[in-house]
Amino acid sequence: MNAKSASTKVSLSPSLRVSDATEIPFIPLLQKTPIAMVGTERVPPIIGDGVQPSKTTCFGPRGAALMHEDGPLWVCDTGHHRLLGWRTAPAEDLAPADWVIGQADFSSEGRNGKAPISAASVNVPTGICPLGEGMAVADAWNHRVLIWHKLPEDSHVPSDVVLGQRDFVSGESNQGLSKSSASSFHWPYGVTWSDGHLYVSDSDNRRVLIWKGIPQSNNQPADLVLGQTTFENNDENAGGEPTAMSMRWPHSVALWGGRVCVADAGNNRVMVWNSLPTSNGTPCDYVLGQTDHQLSDHNQSLYWPRANTLNMPYALVANDQWLLAADTANSRVIAWHVDDLETGCAARALFAQNNFHDKGDNRWLPAGEDTICWPYGMQLQGDTLVLSDSGNNRVSLWTLAV
Repeated sequence: MNAKSASTKVSLSPSLRVSDATEIPFIPLLQKTPIAMVGTERVPPIIGDGVQPSKTTCFGPRGAALMHEDGPLWVCDTGHHRLLGWRTAPAEDLAPADWVIGQADFSSEGRNGKAPISAASVNVPTGICPLGEGMAVADAWNHRVLIWHKLPEDSHVPSDVVLGQRDFVSGESNQGLSKSSASSFHWPYGVTWSDGHLYVSDSDNRRVLIWKGIPQSNNQPADLVLGQTTFENNDENAGGEPTAMSMRWPHSVALWGGRVCVADAGNNRVMVWNSLPTSNGTPCDYVLGQTDHQLSDHNQSLYWPRANTLNMPYALVANDQWLLAADTANSRVIAWHVDDLETGCAARALFAQNNFHDKGDNRWLPAGEDTICWPYGMQLQGDTLVLSDSGNNRVSLWTLAV
């Protein structure tokens, strides 16, 4: 019996790749070139020697913030377990840091400075924000948040208050207990201060904790929890499937014209409340990145992204008109306009990819001045966006174009 030869032709279907992607309009989110970059060169060498700690290097920075428009700039140099400070906002690439907290000097590294935990040590610092006249830092692997009531203006300045632990020498998740509480953390990743409230993304407890006013004492309990119905619950998605109330891996909070927005990276979405909730476990009003609050797949189960999809969004910032998300695993930043707000709406503005249907670390090329690789943190100070380009070991400052 003779068998006929067969040929198979495989073509990419629209569910995998959009042929007219370059024709889909978008608004450029940022100006064409950055103001400055710190941590590494604007166009770094393809083959490096490894990242050694110094005044000019960063290793996987996951958070950075301008405390005022002209500075200082503080960076969570996550992989080196330290905070780096610049007295003024850098105006040129590779500007050396002026201060270091968490290590004995600029050439040292190691968790908690290879010493016991203290008020001036950090272990995988991730999030940072201005807080009144001072700042707050999410010290993730010490399961705590450190607060300085006045901005540090020197190296080795100890923090004034610790949240999540009873004292400055403790560092266990949920304070060594099996359940969470109103005053404990498990991997707190992001911190945000806005309109008289401190928000902490308590990632591995699958919740966001909120304090009214600036905490004044160690271990001060939170006033409100989102993502769980009580402070003692910490199950993924509150023990069930995703809902408009539950969270999987919350990493960032932004206030968008009075709306509370949470980057729920594990459910590949952004949750939006029309106003600050007043009771625990309040469900959100909208979700972005998914077409329904019950869905959770990255890029809505598609390989290639769209203008209305997300893949592990880790960071959010906002002004009155725009909400920006670091769409981390798609290595891009997208932004929604307030006039479009509804569940599943499409973003209008884009940075770091050629169109809404592209993804790829550094656009699948060597790093350039307008590419990013796994952006983990953002902060907006006026029209200046501070972007923690973690995979490229740098922090860049940009001017908004919208």
